Amino acid sequence: MFARNTIVLLILGFAASHAVAQGNDQDYSKFLHTSSKHSSIGCNECHRRTDNSSRPGFPGHKACTSCHLTQFTTPTLPMCSICHQTVNGNDPPRKAFPDKFKESFNMKFDHAQHMTASARPKNGCMSCHSGGLRRGAALSIPAGMGAHDGCYTCHTPNATANGRDLASCGVCHATKAYARTPTDSPAYRIGFSHAEHGTRQRLECSSCHNYTAGLPQRRQVSSTRAQQHFPTGNNSCATCHNGRRSFGGDSDFKTCRRCHEGTSFRTG
Repeated sequence: MFARNTIVLLILGFAASHAVAQGNDQDYSKFLHTSSKHSSIGCNECHRRTDNSSRPGFPGHKACTSCHLTQFTTPTLPMCSICHQTVNGNDPPRKAFPDKFKESFNMKFDHAQHMTASARPKNGCMSCHSGGLRRGAALSIPAGMGAHDGCYTCHTPNATANGRDLASCGVCHATKAYARTPTDSPAYRIGFSHAEHGTRQRLECSSCHNYTAGLPQRRQVSSTRAQQHFPTGNNSCATCHNGRRSFGGDSDFKTCRRCHEGTSFRTG
């Protein structure tokens, strides 16, 4: 009898300590994409796109109850507050889908892949980068929720290619750190007008830029260098502005303000 009671007490003690540990590890007042369970399932399990709206929607109850039925039906647990403003009534108002996340979501994009075959947008580079931009070129990089509008032109709901899903969040995003092009890079600081370097001048994007497959995102596309910064051995502005093919020459690029102009550009 003594041995049996001891075993029962040990089992109950283990169960109680395990429950406490579970309680400390699981906070049902917030959602984490990085939890082991959430990261093991596909994005489409919760985020099912039905249209081309740039703002994702919260998953329905079914996506949660398939794993969290116990927590979903326990009034004392705050799971409902993740999506709902209140928990009163049959259909309490939902929160707006967040514009920013406390978790990191890197954005992955392969320029080489998008410049070949059917993956190439109709207007090439201009499909994603504004041609009329008269400030730092990097300001044309699609960013935030609005970037979805351009991507969804091709990445429509249920879109596939060679059997691969092209509509899921995971095609472009992953729960890893992501750093955008820094705003102190030349691509932001130089006052270059792409509008004045287009088809009217018989120039294409490839006249000044090359893309290389397999490189990290920030190094995939090459940039033309200003002559005074890289006087020899580089493709520079003076490649064309040499006094023969186009106006210019050494004297035109000795004044910093020729390229660095306006309040948003810094010369230091």
